[in-house]
Amino acid sequence: MTEALFKKRKTKAARINRILKKLFPRAKIVLKYSNNWELLVAVILSAQCTDKKVNEVTAELFKKYRTLEDYVSADPKKFMQDIRSTGFYRNKTKNILAAAKAVKRRYGGRVPDAMEEILKLPGVARKTANVVLGNAYGVVEGIAVDTHVRRLSRLLGLTNETDPVKIERDLMVILPKKEWFGFAYRLIDYGRKYCPARPHDHARCPLSKRI
Repeated sequence: MTEALFKKRKTKAARINRILKKLFPRAKIVLKYSNNWELLVAVILSAQCTDKKVNEVTAELFKKYRTLEDYVSADPKKFMQDIRSTGFYRNKTKNILAAAKAVKRRYGGRVPDAMEEILKLPGVARKTANVVLGNAYGVVEGIAVDTHVRRLSRLLGLTNETDPVKIERDLMVILPKKEWFGFAYRLIDYGRKYCPARPHDHARCPLSKRI
């Protein structure tokens, strides 16, 4: 990124963030959970699935599997059926149940609170790690790049990258660290309310008129 492009993107990011703060002053995670392990499960399930559907599934899942030990001893075939409607259920089952065993054996039943450690868990990449660390422990080491953040960051001219890790890197450079956590949720809410992936008139989106 050239110095000129960096300055341009930094100025634009600040303007976008100010507008988003006014539009969504209380933006936050919408996944429902009651402890850090359930948060991790919900975030893993949210891959290629809407948060609404995940909440529908976990409403029953978290009643059936109440403790970490319930996941450790779960029957994979039954668990697979319990989460089937979230999509990619075979891989999600494998990762969640393996992560449960890892959390129990390596971390004494506590979801890791450091990026280096949580990334060692099955099914956990940087997006999942950022969501869990930020919401569970207030640890902010990056920006959670989900499908909304990925799409809108490109649309708004904040990055030219397509890889989530590279998009995260670009955003981290142009946004102050204190804004990393909230920016992702504000952009997600913006995508849901005003600028969805489906075809629509972008000229009617609030940011299109003001940046």
